[in-house]
Amino acid sequence: MQRVTLQELTQEFRRVLDKSGFTPEKSALCARIFTENTRDGVLSHGINRFPEFIDYVRRGLIKVEAEAVLVDAFGAFERWDGQQGPGMLNAHRAMARTIDLARVYTIGCVALRNTNHWMRAGTYGLQAADAGCIGLCWTNTKPLMPPWGGSEPRLGNNPLVICVPAKNGHVLLDMSMSQFSMGRLNIAAKSGEKLPVPGGFDDYGDPTDDAAAILRAQRPLPVGYWKGSGLALLLDCVASVLAAGQATFQIGAHADETGVSQLFLAINLEKAGCAESGAQLVEQILDDLHSAKPTNPDKPVTFPGERTGQRRRANTAHGILVDADIWQSIREL
Repeated sequence: MQRVTLQELTQEFRRVLDKSGFTPEKSALCARIFTENTRDGVLSHGINRFPEFIDYVRRGLIKVEAEAVLVDAFGAFERWDGQQGPGMLNAHRAMARTIDLARVYTIGCVALRNTNHWMRAGTYGLQAADAGCIGLCWTNTKPLMPPWGGSEPRLGNNPLVICVPAKNGHVLLDMSMSQFSMGRLNIAAKSGEKLPVPGGFDDYGDPTDDAAAILRAQRPLPVGYWKGSGLALLLDCVASVLAAGQATFQIGAHADETGVSQLFLAINLEKAGCAESGAQLVEQILDDLHSAKPTNPDKPVTFPGERTGQRRRANTAHGILVDADIWQSIREL
């Protein structure tokens, strides 16, 4: 591992993006998102994913010059086409448009098709919360997980985000439909780290905490067993139907994961008449949560996203520990 500063990260991302055909504006936003994901401890969708992102650009799977375009508008709901552009830029624009709709209609919804991996899903929930909205969003993916009772991948792990504004740090749920995201499994497999709980099945169909065995068998465990399996299926249905885009089985027909479907929702709390009262209630909810007796006295109970804020402050102050090999590969791009 090697420690690097946020400034070093941003500079290297910008250097490579600038030389890969991105305009200064697009390069700046992409670099900011990759840096912030890394800063917040989501290395799997920050620095670790950057070389693969550039590979997709160079192979023409991500079209640098593409801009998301409006396809259909129905009041508070719109349908957009990402035209195979960079996933994080399309997602950022889609959530920005969703927030604009919520300012007019109280609730806004944008369905986005034909886009690419958006990196850290929570980025767009935080974007909504920063604008005073409750944010929800999700994406489908290529087949990565067997349905409950099956042994072959048919479901995406379809990350789901719910984010609620809060005074001392937004409440952010960012979860895949597999017990551990593919990024988390890949990191654990590379390091040889055992998972804290079984995260899937091995070649013999036995539950295991060995990430490498799970990846070999292609059998991640759905979160909540059959419940996570069902939720993954329905998230795929809703996103692909509303976006008039590709479903998971169609994405899986291609060698690479491109052309995914996504859904963005925002609820404007001020427009709904509950911004102030809602903020007070959220604080009371979190205070009550924090009052719960912890099972481990050294680990207080925290809300989703709270430890992210702690990592953010520490990494901003001291720099970020990153994989030295990955950092070197980026410097050589």
